[in-house]
Amino acid sequence: MAVRRRAARGLYGSNVGDNMARTAVAEMIGTFILVYGGTAVATAAILDERTAGLAYNSLAVALAFGVALLAIVAAIGHVSGAHVNPAVTVSLAATGKLPWGYVPVYVGAQLIGGILGAIATWITFGAGARSEANLAATFPTQGVGDFQALLVEIFVTFILVFVVISVATDDRVAPAVAPVAVGAALAIGVFIAGPITGGSLNPARTLGPMIVAGQFSAVWVYIVGPIVGGVAAAFIYDRFVSSGEEPE
Repeated sequence: MAVRRRAARGLYGSNVGDNMARTAVAEMIGTFILVYGGTAVATAAILDERTAGLAYNSLAVALAFGVALLAIVAAIGHVSGAHVNPAVTVSLAATGKLPWGYVPVYVGAQLIGGILGAIATWITFGAGARSEANLAATFPTQGVGDFQALLVEIFVTFILVFVVISVATDDRVAPAVAPVAVGAALAIGVFIAGPITGGSLNPARTLGPMIVAGQFSAVWVYIVGPIVGGVAAAFIYDRFVSSGEEPE
């Protein structure tokens, strides 16, 4: 008689590994919502599109990403842990909170979701979204070097992942608080980094639009920066902030 492997405890009380197909679908859809919701608003701002006569701006972009993540965590946090970000996934694996064998499934689903989100933005706003706005792919702004952009992405992703780990792994945090805190952390990061790097904090958020737009300037910054910042946050929380008590 086959023995079913016991699922590991994931973010927001999810059972990691309980059903990897369901997890992959949830991560793909969640990342699609995040990338589509955020890049659609960012693309509208770049193209000077208007709603009720008012133009989108940087405030709208940061809020769109933050509110989208809030909704995603509430919707699929209990299913997959709502990583929707390779930096979160790798950070959890690096600190032993996620088996490394699950990482390809998570990251693959996130990248597919990011690509689909970028395609949806392209469909929504037409050819100009790709040719003029690059589907809101993130690049260092004029006058910003790759090293400065790298450091900024490290800093802001540290904020995001530190908040994610804090509110999603401690049972003392009220379930209703976690989505709001995580969404706010992403919005803060985009507010800070937007003028410098475009505010990625997420390799899938950048790679999806880059792949569809065919533009890969400074792509390494948006892979290395978020992963380094996320892993640093996860290790610091695990070693110096967490109570060290494992949930039963």
